[in-house]
Amino acid sequence: MSLAIASAFIVTGAAAIYWYVNRHKPLKHILSELRYALDMQGAGAGGLIDDWVNVWRNKIVLPDANGKIAVVTGGARGIGTEVVRGLLKSNMIVIAGVRKPEAMMKQAENMENGKNIVAFPLDLQSLKSVKEFAQKVLEKYPTIHLLVNNAGIMYGDYHLTEDGFESQLAVNHLGHFYLTHLLLPALKKGGTTGESARVVNVTSCAHYPGKIYFDDINMKEHYDTTAAYAQAKLAQLMSARYINLMLEEEGSPVKGYAVHPGIVDTDLFEKTMFKKAFPWLMKVFFKTPAKGAVSILHACFEKDLEKRGGLYISNCVEGISNSFSKKLEHQERLFELSCQLVGVDKASFGKA
Repeated sequence: MSLAIASAFIVTGAAAIYWYVNRHKPLKHILSELRYALDMQGAGAGGLIDDWVNVWRNKIVLPDANGKIAVVTGGARGIGTEVVRGLLKSNMIVIAGVRKPEAMMKQAENMENGKNIVAFPLDLQSLKSVKEFAQKVLEKYPTIHLLVNNAGIMYGDYHLTEDGFESQLAVNHLGHFYLTHLLLPALKKGGTTGESARVVNVTSCAHYPGKIYFDDINMKEHYDTTAAYAQAKLAQLMSARYINLMLEEEGSPVKGYAVHPGIVDTDLFEKTMFKKAFPWLMKVFFKTPAKGAVSILHACFEKDLEKRGGLYISNCVEGISNSFSKKLEHQERLFELSCQLVGVDKASFGKA
């Protein structure tokens, strides 16, 4: 039996089993879930190939950013910890927004320049928590030079937050969108001509099969955890592009970027079948969190990016993003919907 025929049998068999397990669902939902599952595997494979091909590009020389202020969400684990470590090595003062500040401060004891970190509580599933975090930051640091929207969740069962948002959309996109709005006045103070302040959204190649469900943003009609993750990561990319465009048009010294850190071995994969079936493969083929942080730090510091606001970055070069994310009408519609959901007048976004 040829490899092609064997592969066809495997795929057909897997699809048949999937249909049997989910036969209580409408056929259109089953087909949609299968498409997303296959497309996500393709996006992941493409991400791995990109990591292998461009491994030599994935490097950063950290500058001396002495005295500048960085705000990072989710710095207590995974890639976020390594981003914080890099910012501290660059002599920045780092404000970390984490669920357990005491754990972050304990980690900082073993980091170079760990005395330069401040941790405040932040739960991105709560707009109230986001606002309280921003108020604490601004009370102490009215001028900011860098915002890294790093924290994220992946997959899991359907859950609505206290504000009524699907949890992956809330944590990955809406919480960060609202935080960006609240901190933009301070970022505008931190930026100068030729050395803009920066907002860096940590997205993923998982955005590629995604689309924005404008008429059912919380996916109440039919929830597919894979589609929800793709939507949330796509929203992060699109908001970085549109907010950057807005800031350029108003002449503000702030740039926005979106970064895919690579396929990284972190606990984000805990709920995936791949992690359960092949944990050893992740150690062999996936990036370490330290390697994953490199492209994010590149977006934070690389001087050549000053004239390339709105860029999607992977392995320290421009990455391949889907066509949906590039359409201005989709970006604008998402921006308006996001403003509506978090209760911000779109004309007042990012203004004191």
